[in-house]
Amino acid sequence: MLRYQEDNELHRDFHGCTNLSIDYISKHYGVEALKMILRTTGHDVYRSIREKLQKGDASELIEHLNWFFYREQGKYTLKVDENEIIFEVHECPAVRHMKKLGLPISDRFCLQTSEVNAGMCEGTPWKSEVKLTGEGKCIQIFRKECAE
Repeated sequence: MLRYQEDNELHRDFHGCTNLSIDYISKHYGVEALKMILRTTGHDVYRSIREKLQKGDASELIEHLNWFFYREQGKYTLKVDENEIIFEVHECPAVRHMKKLGLPISDRFCLQTSEVNAGMCEGTPWKSEVKLTGEGKCIQIFRKECAE
């Protein structure tokens, strides 16, 4: 069971606030400070996911990816095997919502995905990578490093 599995009313305007915060922090404190905040968020807020990843168990990460994109009606595909998870985002619900409102998307908006994912994987046998494939589209790859 996910530690944070909200099922109450969905407030998509959160994405707009996050978008503005990303620009504010990077402008006033620098991109490295932004990266540190995002990575710490992945490490600490998603602690239960990280703790399972430390044990080699990716089940909560998979549930997390599925739940939040399902909940926000994002378009994605998810491929899972023992040592690799490929989460392909065909339409990011956050970007879709901000575009609907006419909000400009921060150039650093997707940095939150790569840094939060890296924070979740920190200190675990799992590593993450994000490849941007277009506006509101990416491939998130999680690979389990095998001990040799």
